[in-house]
Amino acid sequence: MSDDSFLDQRDGKKYKTVRIGSQIWFAENLAFCINVYDANHKCFVYANVMENLYKYGFLYNWEAAKKACPAGWHLPTDAEWQTLINFIISEIGSDNISAKLKASEGWKNDGNGTDDFGFAALPSGFGTNDLMFYDLEDFGTWWSATEDVDLVFTRGIRSTYENVLRNSNDKKGLFSVRCVKDVENQV
Repeated sequence: MSDDSFLDQRDGKKYKTVRIGSQIWFAENLAFCINVYDANHKCFVYANVMENLYKYGFLYNWEAAKKACPAGWHLPTDAEWQTLINFIISEIGSDNISAKLKASEGWKNDGNGTDDFGFAALPSGFGTNDLMFYDLEDFGTWWSATEDVDLVFTRGIRSTYENVLRNSNDKKGLFSVRCVKDVENQV
């Protein structure tokens, strides 16, 4: 694991990054919203409270998530998420994988992690298309770029679960984005 950072030229925000195995990931949720005037591309701040944006980043629908990562980075595929999980299992075994990815504070129900790999997963909750928001401080869900018929695979961590969940969700749901560096740029 090595720590570094990336400066997003689009808005000047600096993101922590981390190498985990052969991949380089954002070590925080994306907080960039594309300014497009298209009803299909949506990103929101949890409960419209700006403090949530600074801590958790935006929640995106899938159309916005697919285009949100900066140049040289991309929305990870389901297989790239699995590569991350497989690396962690190879390093520490399959016991309580989520704790190894969770930030060491901010999770309710004594659900804080040890963040052994520097991924710093946060419980950013999720939202619905009608702007209802749920599970802040209890659950974090991140988009993948992989479709499953009319749904999309996501990865989730709950404060009280030991595993990283793999689900299929509606494209109109609002979830977080973690960007992974393009393979050709992983120097």
